[in-house]
Amino acid sequence: MSEASQSQLAPAVIEPSTPRKEFDFELQRQKAVDSFAKVRPLYEDFSTVVRNILRETFERKGIKSHSIEARAKSLESFGQKAMSPSETDINVPKYPDPLKQITDLAGVRVITFFPKTLEEVDKNIKEQFRVIETVDHTKSLHEAEQFGYQSVHYLVQLKADRIKLPEYQKFDEVIAEIQIRTVLQHAWAEIEHDIQYKSNVTIPEEIRRRFMALAGMLEIADREFQAIQDDDLSLRVQARQLMNEGNFEKVEITPDAVKSYLDRKLGPDDRMAEFSYDWTARLLRQLGFTNFRQVDECIKGYDDDRVSRIMYDNRQGQLTRFESVLIASMGPKFFEQHPWKRLAWFKNSMQERFNRLKEAGITIGSYNHGSAANHE
Repeated sequence: MSEASQSQLAPAVIEPSTPRKEFDFELQRQKAVDSFAKVRPLYEDFSTVVRNILRETFERKGIKSHSIEARAKSLESFGQKAMSPSETDINVPKYPDPLKQITDLAGVRVITFFPKTLEEVDKNIKEQFRVIETVDHTKSLHEAEQFGYQSVHYLVQLKADRIKLPEYQKFDEVIAEIQIRTVLQHAWAEIEHDIQYKSNVTIPEEIRRRFMALAGMLEIADREFQAIQDDDLSLRVQARQLMNEGNFEKVEITPDAVKSYLDRKLGPDDRMAEFSYDWTARLLRQLGFTNFRQVDECIKGYDDDRVSRIMYDNRQGQLTRFESVLIASMGPKFFEQHPWKRLAWFKNSMQERFNRLKEAGITIGSYNHGSAANHE
């Protein structure tokens, strides 16, 4: 055999490859935590600033929320996130520079009662901050046909006009993450997090079906709560319109309707609190009234100012004047159907008021619309 033939049959020599050095994820975590610990107070302050801006603007614009929470990311949570492997290569970190690449170091969470309020909050955030990025998790979940909590996340910075102010200068280019969701969406997120299923693939099929059914129910509930709020607002507007037209018999007795009626009948009184109108509405129902035509007939012919001065020696607020003419018109029936009728002090107080009315020559009536129920 020739040398050439021998050469062709000889096995090829394979050069040994240099072994790939494994990435030290634990060292990555330690370095990241040490770096974040030095600046964490800044992010804690910034989350508070963002929360306060939202609170103040919500109050000014009448935006109602369940809660606005602020926090700086914990060192432990930051360390765990900093050592996360890349989704494309598990041998390298997802965040080579964690302090710059992890954006939720300062976080604010806004929880609303109704879905429509999320739109108001969205508009407010865009007015008050420079929005760097918006991520709608609701949309991404629907597109992937997956279930999970619905929320919208914003990465924001303070606008230039605020940064110019001395108290805000240290927050130049600092980023915060704002999350917004409804109460039901938040409940879903907390429960889902507690069950700790991170992947749609790893969930047992039966559990997955139940999750999907529940997700649908919560979405329907959110929509229904919104529909109820919309209908309630519509009914309030309609009741006020009917009240202005004098169609009292068509107006059901509610706290808002009581205020509308008394503002029209006795004059507005900004000192009255909402819970006071709620109490008055419940009292009227207890006394057997079902609409404002009955109420209007009851107090007709009585001077609220004069009657209240006789009872209390001076002019009273709107609701006390209204109660005074109810007492004068209904007489003993007011006491007999009142929820406090068994209380001795209330009985004595009522008797004193009746005596004052008699002494002043005020006729004490016995109005009875025929539907008064004597509740215990």
